Amino acid sequence: MKMSKMFFQTMREFPSDAEVMSHKLLGRAGYIKKLTSGVYNYMPLMWRVLKKIETIVREEMDRAGAQELLMPFVQPKELWEESGRWEVYGKELMRLKDRHNRDMCLGPTHEEIITALARDVIKSYKQMPVNLYQIQSKFRDEVRPRYGLLRGREFIMKDAYSFGKTQEELDKEYDNMAKAYKRIFDRCGLETKMVQSDSGAIGGSVSHEFMVITDGDAGENDVFYCECDYSANSNHAVSKLPPAETDGAKYFNETKIMDTPNTHSIEELSAFLNIPSSIILKSLVYIIDKKPVIALIRADKNVEETKLMNAVGGIDIRIASSAEIAELMAEKGFDAVPGFIGPKGMNGVQIIADETVRDMKNFVVGINQTDKHLVGANLSDLPAIENYVDIRLVDAGDFCPVCGKPLKVTKGIEVGNIFQLGTKYSKPMNAVYLDENGKTQPYIMGCYGIGISRTAAAAVEAHYDEHGIKWPIAIAPYHVVIVPVNVKDELQMKTAEDMYEKLLAAGVEVVIDDRDERAGVKFKDADLIGFPFRVTVGKTITDGLVEFKVRETEDVTTVTPEVAIEKLLTILK
Repeated sequence: MKMSKMFFQTMREFPSDAEVMSHKLLGRAGYIKKLTSGVYNYMPLMWRVLKKIETIVREEMDRAGAQELLMPFVQPKELWEESGRWEVYGKELMRLKDRHNRDMCLGPTHEEIITALARDVIKSYKQMPVNLYQIQSKFRDEVRPRYGLLRGREFIMKDAYSFGKTQEELDKEYDNMAKAYKRIFDRCGLETKMVQSDSGAIGGSVSHEFMVITDGDAGENDVFYCECDYSANSNHAVSKLPPAETDGAKYFNETKIMDTPNTHSIEELSAFLNIPSSIILKSLVYIIDKKPVIALIRADKNVEETKLMNAVGGIDIRIASSAEIAELMAEKGFDAVPGFIGPKGMNGVQIIADETVRDMKNFVVGINQTDKHLVGANLSDLPAIENYVDIRLVDAGDFCPVCGKPLKVTKGIEVGNIFQLGTKYSKPMNAVYLDENGKTQPYIMGCYGIGISRTAAAAVEAHYDEHGIKWPIAIAPYHVVIVPVNVKDELQMKTAEDMYEKLLAAGVEVVIDDRDERAGVKFKDADLIGFPFRVTVGKTITDGLVEFKVRETEDVTTVTPEVAIEKLLTILK
């Protein structure tokens, strides 16, 4: 490819709305152009990267025994009603009507479609196990699209679905896919961690995410991990707690109501009473699926909202507003403001207690009266708590649940996920087969996704410097750029063109920067775009030498054109 003919445009500045480096660099280097919020044009350079990732994914999925197909992007309401997800999926589901007034949606995922397809084809146990996959555009109407390709509304995804007869077959395929994913991300130049995770809107009992660990701020979730190989997304992580003071007997010798003026926060209450926050019972009001829920947790700990939502069996969660809390208080006959809320007297409101509450004694708790708390309280002073559930957000320094060593935390970008769906979709959709005894049984299903466009963005987050992108060779848009410093110099141009033709003939993906631009502009563009190798043909060509640069290491050597070609062919073979 000649740079003068390439459809691209680099910019001097980062896009104004870009927050993370992948968004900044992909925009500035001319890989993506924003169309509207969360929707991007993939420019030719970007498309080459995406196609290379797709090729790696296809090769490894095929190697793992999966078969590729392609399902429609637009999906009918009826199938989503069969699975029960039409009403509960949430606002991320882009609903629309066709010209016949039939309800449709843009596919955010394809569980319903593949399950319906399988029940039309798979009639006998003899046809399983089978794994089907596609590479397809998806659309999720994110409320706050951000981070460029890391959290867009339209994106490219590989999703696969396995169908089997038994849990043993699912376990085997789950392990097969996990190994395939490891090979895929290794080939893409990405170091990943397979971490335990929440299944979210997809559902299922067991799920893992493949996370690219980053040092920057692009990671969407905290990943807690240990030397013993335990690792989990923050929405699924568990831990053993360090010792803490949970009995307030030395502070309170009786149970009584105490005036606690202007103590709206845990910090203010702790300071006013001169007690550790670990003997304060925190009551938080959430709105889950439009209904109030009270979460109880030791006040030195925080609620993990996904865990709380799952404990309730909901699909949408947010903290209640001051107005909603006031409305709830009025309904129950109280006048308390946030900071003084408690579980007593909240009949009809679901109350979820974290496991940290179980061991608390002689603690402090709100009683739904502004400027007052109950001190020296015990669980017998509260409404009966039937179940204690882990709704706690793990903290760095908590102890590993497996080996007991302190947990570490880092940021991670999800690039893949695998789920054990079981019969979540096959049972409600009556997707069944005849077993060896002629009886109908539901399929045992698994689901396996890889974000193609997210993988590209994650690769940028993992491979860049102050000058631009440093693409891994396997997914770089081109392998090498040849830069003649002065296109008007006959010897420089002839040498550059000869090298270009020889590399092309050898199958190397090569670009020649034949633009009549200053050398500095060409060098900056080469580093910004992220070509793995750069060969510069300048004044040293009069001595028969060119400059050979490795983008990843910034190593520069001076060699003959023949040696430069030989080095490239050796590296790229």
